[in-house]
Amino acid sequence: MKWWFAIHSTVLLLLGQLHQCSGQLHPQEPAQYRRLPSLRDQAKILDRWRDERIVHIPALLEKHGIDAWLMSQREYAEDTIWWSIKDATEYAPHRRTVVLFHRNTSSLAGQPNPLRWVDNTGQLWPELRETLEGYDPARIALNVDKDIAFGGGLHVGELEVLQEQLGEKWMSRAINQPMLGIEYVAGRVPGQLHYYRDLQETTWALIEEAFSNKVITPGHTTTEDVEWWYREKMLTLNVSTWNHPRVSVITPESFPGWSGTKDMIREGDLLHVDFGISAMGMHTDTQHLAYVLRASEGEADAPAGLKAGLKKANRMQDIVLSKMRAGKTGNQVLRECLDQMELEGIEGQVYCHPIGDWGHAAGAVIGFTNMPEYVPVLGELPILPNTYYSIELYAYHFVPGRNETLRFRIEENAYWVDEDKGWEFVRGRQERYHLINKTSPNVSSYLYIQN
Repeated sequence: MKWWFAIHSTVLLLLGQLHQCSGQLHPQEPAQYRRLPSLRDQAKILDRWRDERIVHIPALLEKHGIDAWLMSQREYAEDTIWWSIKDATEYAPHRRTVVLFHRNTSSLAGQPNPLRWVDNTGQLWPELRETLEGYDPARIALNVDKDIAFGGGLHVGELEVLQEQLGEKWMSRAINQPMLGIEYVAGRVPGQLHYYRDLQETTWALIEEAFSNKVITPGHTTTEDVEWWYREKMLTLNVSTWNHPRVSVITPESFPGWSGTKDMIREGDLLHVDFGISAMGMHTDTQHLAYVLRASEGEADAPAGLKAGLKKANRMQDIVLSKMRAGKTGNQVLRECLDQMELEGIEGQVYCHPIGDWGHAAGAVIGFTNMPEYVPVLGELPILPNTYYSIELYAYHFVPGRNETLRFRIEENAYWVDEDKGWEFVRGRQERYHLINKTSPNVSSYLYIQN
């Protein structure tokens, strides 16, 4: 009996330590606005990252048994991939821009990769045909996938031109391989993480300032006011956004919330924001919760029922990160998460997505709000290493003080560390509420610092 008690006590101690560790992911210090490099320096950095990524394309072609990857686009009718291979100072392809990636073998060994033609007279086609004759690729990838944006960026008009100009000889060798675009766009390079951490901290700083007495006065400030505050503030920080900020008062009816709820903010409200910033070719996507204290009643902290809901959502984050492993499909991860949630008696929904060059980037999705258990096509893609993900989800939780069940919606960005460690949050996660309507003065933490 004594040995059983000793083992039982040890297990409880380890569980307690595990719980304590999992509860220390909320940053201890207030977030600060991070200054970005000058635009001139950013362009140099972006082109360096682009070159570091492009150098892997020959290996990607070999991996998928492809000899050449051909893209053709016109100004304002770009292939989706173009945005990830262009120079930093290009804002659209010139005239008609044709790009040919190759495996750096045969007649193209040592040649520029990609080969590029820019012309609007038709003179490029004889040169392209001559290049193909010398290289003689057996399999030529075209971005014509009907389901995946990152593998289907070739416009219909450009496809017709390719058919006319290249003829049966070369078009009969054309194949669809969306994983080329997915793996190229999804892949990160080491230097990006430093700046991505800065972007994530700036995102947190925006949230901390927006959800404070500095911006919100209960009874006077609306959720729309806060949304437009975000937009104006981002301009002063030299960052943009890929989706309009959505600020909502959380109620049982305020989901999915494709736009904010357009409410007056009042004491006792549970607030939610969903937004991200864009800079240096990268994007964040973050959702946090805030509580408006009933200062008129002397309230100094969020109610226990709301804290329990956030804690349950945090537990769901733990589950997702523990199940995400490179090589699994998005649907496999989703199924494992749902099974673990059921085992622990947690109700909620998981809908995570890759992030990086785009807000909703290339790779496997793990659930959709309208497809909670299985996602065709995108859910069947493999989780890729060396990528970033937005861990997006909500937990259902009954709040006794309100006599209602609410969705506790949170989202944080995570990055792949390695095969052993898996994924970690870029800047921790929210584990306590942003409190509004404090009676004590807020300490200003919204300062620039030089990197």
